[in-house]
Amino acid sequence: MPVAKVLAALALGAGACATWAEGLVLRYGQALSAHKSIYSLPVALAEREGLFRREGIDFRVVIPIPGGTDRMIQALHDDTADVTHVATPFLVRAALAGSDAVAIAAEFNDPVYSLVARPEIARIADLKGRTVGMADPGGSIAFSMRKLLALHGLRESDVRTKTIDGTPARLSCLRGGGCDAVPLGQPQDVLAQAEGYRLLGISNEAVPEYLYTVTAARRSWASANSDLVVRYVRALAASFGMIRDPARRPAVVAAIVDITAVAPGIAERVLDLYAQPGRKALPLSGEIDPKGVAQVIAFMADAGQIQPPLPAAERFVDLSYLVRAGVR
Repeated sequence: MPVAKVLAALALGAGACATWAEGLVLRYGQALSAHKSIYSLPVALAEREGLFRREGIDFRVVIPIPGGTDRMIQALHDDTADVTHVATPFLVRAALAGSDAVAIAAEFNDPVYSLVARPEIARIADLKGRTVGMADPGGSIAFSMRKLLALHGLRESDVRTKTIDGTPARLSCLRGGGCDAVPLGQPQDVLAQAEGYRLLGISNEAVPEYLYTVTAARRSWASANSDLVVRYVRALAASFGMIRDPARRPAVVAAIVDITAVAPGIAERVLDLYAQPGRKALPLSGEIDPKGVAQVIAFMADAGQIQPPLPAAERFVDLSYLVRAGVR
């Protein structure tokens, strides 16, 4: 073989090895509000602990997605991201508008959102006429808070609302006096109570279990990159296993501290909250329960966002990658 051809073959082989060593690139879209919240824990832990690298994935988080949570599916269509973190209502809304995006794995099932208020407010009924900082009106947090208010005799029209994206921003509004009460996820709800703010109620009091956030991909892209999607799902499943493993608790607590910038004691309390018997905030290994999707669809119908006949939950999920990854 001529020397030039030998050198070319060697260069090609070296390039292939380098590509494999670096891993198959996977761009994961994430809103800035989710990036530093507990809801990024499964993916952030997988990245920290090398679970994506173990699957041969060069994992790259793409943030911030311009426009926030309502733009996550658009990021799949404009080639900003390959897969994306998204709240289920936004996936359903986009799919009904013509997107071919589907959920390929669950990230959070039944979240705990705390309605936290200024210290002088003793009960939810006392919020009448006051300002409540809400999340996006079309999202799961707002659905659950409206249900919680109704459970205590208040309609949404009984309070003044302002839309604030992200738990950290809502906590800032509470601290700054611009809000009398706000829904907070973890660890900010624990932190706020430690600062003297009052817990009025939690979302789980008012709503049944539902599927909160998922990893979504376009059907067409996932089909063309099915092996990469299976690798991703397998790494995510390993992360859920690590979160539940008592032997790995220090690593999980360290991840919560790093993600949310709270003290280790607060991170421990958050992890204990998720470990409570009967708590189903996290999936076991990324599995998707269509009943959880159906409940989101019911929430959306109740809010007047979609009209009967309601679509089947199966329209918005593709379970084949979970099956191939060994997740049931």
